[in-house]
Amino acid sequence: MTAKRYQQLIDFLTQDLGVSTESINIALKSCQQQQGPLPVILWQYGLITLEQLNDVFHWIETSLNPEEI
Repeated sequence: MTAKRYQQLIDFLTQDLGVSTESINIALKSCQQQQGPLPVILWQYGLITLEQLNDVFHWIETSLNPEEI
């Protein structure tokens, strides 16, 4: 995912789903250590619900080109 698209994902998380910047920063640190996808790390840490995780996947499917994922 390009830096621009990654920022759009973070914007979606904060603006549409109400995920705090602090929660995203925690998950980003874990992503670097575990090399997992940000939405899944947020869910694993209990920072987003399963419903929100599904919303993120739907957003990715409808907003991004498959080669950008």
